[in-house]
Amino acid sequence: MYRNQYGYTYNPYGYDGFFRVQSDQSLITDIEEAINGEYSAITCYKQLADLAPTQEERQQIYEIRQDEIRHYEVFSNIYKQLTGKQPAPQIKDLCVNPYKKGVESSFLDEQKTTVFYYEIERKAQDLSIKETFRQAAADEQNHALWFLYFLHARG
Repeated sequence: MYRNQYGYTYNPYGYDGFFRVQSDQSLITDIEEAINGEYSAITCYKQLADLAPTQEERQQIYEIRQDEIRHYEVFSNIYKQLTGKQPAPQIKDLCVNPYKKGVESSFLDEQKTTVFYYEIERKAQDLSIKETFRQAAADEQNHALWFLYFLHARG
């Protein structure tokens, strides 16, 4: 735990769950959407990795998928702390085939998700939630770069 300049404590590595923040319904709705997006990505990236033409691409997509699993777990914990309920995730998008179309779709989704997570970060009042979504946005941008690399490598 750290103290900011105002004396409030926060955990810069994720939501610690020691207290329930006064919740804002639009923030909760955004977090639900983020949970659904991560849940969808976890499913799709498994399929996409299985279609990857090289071991390098397959391994990198599995690493990206691990980040998405971590985001899903942290966002679910935040949701539970804010609402007192477990989230009920739903797949929001179907996976795209063939491989190149899936990579292109994943690139675009990661870019949009980066912007969305920065919006959540700006909206959140709790420093731990802000830091969690700021870090997730940086992860999503990194994922987008990997998918762009795969698109470029495949021509």
